[in-house]
Amino acid sequence: MRNPARTLYPKSYDTTRRLGFNDPGRKKTRRAFFMGLGSNFLYLQLLFLGLFCYVFGALFQQNGHTHNLGVVFVDYDGGAIGNAVRGAYASLESDTFITLVERPPSDFPTPADVADAVCKTRFWAGFYVAEGASDRLHDALQPDNTAASLAYDGTRVMSYVWNEALYPTAIDSAVSANIQLLASAARVAYSTGNGTGGVSSVSGPAALSVFANPWQLQSLDIQPTSQGSRAIYNTIVIILILIQEFFYLGTINGLYAQFKLYARIDPYRIIAVRVVASLAYTFIGSLCVIGTIFAFRANWDIDGSQLVLSWIALWLFAHVNFLTLDVFTIWVPPAFVPMALISWIILNITSTLLPFDLSPAFYRLGYAMPAHEVYQVLIDVWSRGCNPQLHYALPVLFAWEVASLALSTLGVFRRCHFATIGAEREAHEFKERLDAAVAFQLALERKVEKKKSDRAHRQGSTATAVTNPESINAVGTADRPATEGNDEPEEKKQPETEGGQDAASSTTSDEESEVHDELAEIIHRINTRQQRETERTGGAANFGPSFNLLFSHGDGDDDGAQ
Repeated sequence: MRNPARTLYPKSYDTTRRLGFNDPGRKKTRRAFFMGLGSNFLYLQLLFLGLFCYVFGALFQQNGHTHNLGVVFVDYDGGAIGNAVRGAYASLESDTFITLVERPPSDFPTPADVADAVCKTRFWAGFYVAEGASDRLHDALQPDNTAASLAYDGTRVMSYVWNEALYPTAIDSAVSANIQLLASAARVAYSTGNGTGGVSSVSGPAALSVFANPWQLQSLDIQPTSQGSRAIYNTIVIILILIQEFFYLGTINGLYAQFKLYARIDPYRIIAVRVVASLAYTFIGSLCVIGTIFAFRANWDIDGSQLVLSWIALWLFAHVNFLTLDVFTIWVPPAFVPMALISWIILNITSTLLPFDLSPAFYRLGYAMPAHEVYQVLIDVWSRGCNPQLHYALPVLFAWEVASLALSTLGVFRRCHFATIGAEREAHEFKERLDAAVAFQLALERKVEKKKSDRAHRQGSTATAVTNPESINAVGTADRPATEGNDEPEEKKQPETEGGQDAASSTTSDEESEVHDELAEIIHRINTRQQRETERTGGAANFGPSFNLLFSHGDGDDDGAQ
């Protein structure tokens, strides 16, 4: 059966241009190839090892940092239930449990003040015991007070306030679950300890029911965020936005490379077009992102105004990253641009995975990352102002915007500078090759003319000798025996003439081969010198990664303008 690979790609089996195993050129290439292979192998392994360590380090011993989450506790009751809560917390207190920060009612006169403190992110949650809760429970447990037992409302005992929109996947387990555990432990402490307030016995179905379930913890969630898509708001959404900007940046670079615009268009026009194109692209891209979040929000309570504000925040974030990635492609050496891209993504994502209170202090450098700041803005928008971090989040985002825009603008001038140098070098190289070819042709023509002149000179000398009488006699005497002795017919001499033509043809072919070799050597020498010059001066020119266009219009050789 015929090999299908040979049928589809027959030239892949052509060995005429393959280097032999012991070929000197192959040895040199093999050494350079494996050195490059090994060095990049090492760089990439070290890079990804570092990135993995960075990400896992942010999540390392997350539970052990739970004590950094402060929850304010206010006992408006001042009775047995508050004592039960304190006893339960004393038994639960550890590094893996939230820190209960008790404040007197004078600091927070009403539960609304507790909710306001949580809204202002002074605490991760607020936990309080309602006023008169211990007395109501005590009355409901009295054996002769059936009416109080029946009228008892266990939902009016203790409550907690929290904001689920604030890192929902983390706060559910670290804050809400621990407060519920604290309430359950307090129930046990109340029923088994001295918290019963002097109740020695409980009788009657109603009283027993109250004693078995003295309270139901009430959750006051500022912004319920229970939809399944909440898990990707601070992860995959951020990653896709970053990749989205990188792809379009590569497309724009491909357009400028295809049409060679850096050397043909005024840099100010290039800057204007790139800024307008990036603003339009990120404008539509951010609309698609927030539109998708809004469309799949399920029962999440956000309205149109929050949608618009979220759109603006994501637009700013997307444009910041477009400009920042452009800065990378300008100033970072081309070989390290992919490494810079993946590092930028990981640094941004790590800054949004968890609250900094649940990560080692080192990871607070994430405050400088645009992803962390835009997520803080989004939380503030989604929870209707209950994450007042705009005083630092917006300045950081705008600082990235201004700095990246300045460096990106300067990079356009840099690219235009080196593109013009490259165009001038190409023109100079073409002229150099042309001049070398013309000089070679002129030298060849002079050489041919010299040969013709020498031949004519020899023929002239022969003619002069023939016109001399003595030469005539000598020539006649010398020629006569040959003439007389030559009895061969005329056609017998024809092979000698043809042999002479073959010799002349062979001489011409040798001359052409010699000319070809000389010209090839000259061109090779020029190309080698030009290539070395390009490698020496071309390292500073970096036009960034570029992608082939999905749909190409024109070949880039027309004198079009932006």
